Amino acid sequence: MGILGSKFQSPSQGLEDIAEGTSTNRKHGCECKKRKRNVPCDCESEQEEDDGLLDTPRRKKLKSTSRYIYQTLFLNGENSDIRICALGQEWNLHKVYLCQSGYFSSMFSGSWKESNMMEINLEIPDQNIDTEALQVVFGSLYRDDVLIKPSRVVSILAAACMLQLDGLIQQCGETMKENISTKTACGYYACASIYGLDSVMKKCLEWLLNNLMTHQNVELMKELSAEVMELLIQSSDLFVMQVEMDVYTALKKWMFLQLNTLWDGPIKQLLADADAWLCKRRTDLCEKEPFLDTEDGLPFRSVFKHVRLQYIINDLASARILERDNILPPDWLTSVYKSQWFAMLRTEFDNDNGPHEANKDEFERSSMRCGRKLTKDGDYCWRWTGFNFGFDLLVTYTNRFIVFKRNTLSQPCGGAVSLQPRRHLAYRLRLASFDSRGKLVCSRSTGYQLLTLEKDQEYVVMNLDSRLLSFPLYVCCNFLYTSPHSDQRPDSSEQESIWTKNPNQKHV
Repeated sequence: MGILGSKFQSPSQGLEDIAEGTSTNRKHGCECKKRKRNVPCDCESEQEEDDGLLDTPRRKKLKSTSRYIYQTLFLNGENSDIRICALGQEWNLHKVYLCQSGYFSSMFSGSWKESNMMEINLEIPDQNIDTEALQVVFGSLYRDDVLIKPSRVVSILAAACMLQLDGLIQQCGETMKENISTKTACGYYACASIYGLDSVMKKCLEWLLNNLMTHQNVELMKELSAEVMELLIQSSDLFVMQVEMDVYTALKKWMFLQLNTLWDGPIKQLLADADAWLCKRRTDLCEKEPFLDTEDGLPFRSVFKHVRLQYIINDLASARILERDNILPPDWLTSVYKSQWFAMLRTEFDNDNGPHEANKDEFERSSMRCGRKLTKDGDYCWRWTGFNFGFDLLVTYTNRFIVFKRNTLSQPCGGAVSLQPRRHLAYRLRLASFDSRGKLVCSRSTGYQLLTLEKDQEYVVMNLDSRLLSFPLYVCCNFLYTSPHSDQRPDSSEQESIWTKNPNQKHV
């Protein structure tokens, strides 16, 4: 067999040889070509002789070794030396192939009783594993490539983990990361946490941070556990649409769905039904205590705790909704009202004109989160509602530029704006567009930045490449308008000198 095998060469190898020969002839030329035309050329006659010898039918494609092994040894079970029984099904397999699995390698190489058995009954404690998954996993030991369907990846991953097949586990992880969507994000995250796929968990969280608020979905909200929702709500990477009040509203809808799992309706009707349910509960049960203090509300306390209330109570309409809903404990709001009141006094009377040094930890923990959807290319100008300590920031998108402007002079009410010569802020601006499954198509970020603006001064935040733009375009911003540690900051003269020397300072 070995001698016969050496006589054959694969079609691809033949093509390579032909290509190499052609290249050589072109480069060096045939010596016989230098002769006169009527003189026979030996190399031409030899080529014709070789072609005649090789003139055999090539239409029939030979079965590859891998395919032959899979069909003959795995599917047909020929020359099997061990039988595996599991979940009511049998597989006639081969120890030499099973030893690719860490599970079977340890079983056969040690002093276990199974090492000399001809039939092994596998106990399958994992409910995610079924016979179809075992068929795929056992078959993967006999072939080079395995097709993993996204709908079957959880079961295959479970079986691969049980049998300790690292290559197949990695392939399952890649399949999951490529197929995260509304229908799979929560299931894939839960599965990845069970089987220790940290990279898949991270990818699912990134998808959820991008899509929870930008593409709200009833079924997704029903599936989200309190543990995952808490991770999302506390993150500064959450893509918030509009303002922080919308985070609170999304949580209210999510909580309603968790307690009313049979609710079925369009997303537009969800908030009205959630409000009606809360109102009816307060009326029927004569509840005066906040909902999060009740038995039904306790599981949701840790999630609502991460709402950044300081950016909700700075808007009158939003503050009134918080009081009406009576979801939050009063002491949560009292402490925030007190903190914001002192921040306002410092800004007005103590010359706190904003963050004067980099404090990324504080920024991640407590920055204002807001966003906007640009449905198509055009000119846009907007501000986010709420009192931001006299800093009226206008955001403009025009001619593919995003511009910040400190709006000071054109104000309807003189007391609503700070007249300090300079104001500082920390910010991060992100842009993103998504495909139909919520996967990022393009994204841009300024990263963490410090900025100084004088009265009515404008600053170009980002210049966009039109080739990278895809609409609708989602804009998400994080801001800090006041100093995180105001009581320890230097006086105004020291502060001005710091900003003058600060290499991160940006001026128009």
